Amino acid sequence: MQVPVSKDLKEKAEKASSRQGFSSLQESVRVFLTELSQGNLKISFEPAVRLTPKAESRYGKQLKDFESGRNIESASSVEDLVSKLNEN
Repeated sequence: MQVPVSKDLKEKAEKASSRQGFSSLQESVRVFLTELSQGNLKISFEPAVRLTPKAESRYGKQLKDFESGRNIESASSVEDLVSKLNEN
């Protein structure tokens, strides 16, 4: 099988294939075709969500706080939760 693609597309696909853990672009195409032929493939195209460096830093700090138990509140009931939310 020969599929004409631009050099740029091929290079980007090779890098993406490598990041996904494939040894080569050909291997990723073989896996794709195998899954497609067996009816095991659901294809959907969704944009990848990428955080800004500022957001990554912010969420990273929040995750560290959560893991260490800092800046964490708990509530014993819905009323308790609403009360704590209204305090601020």
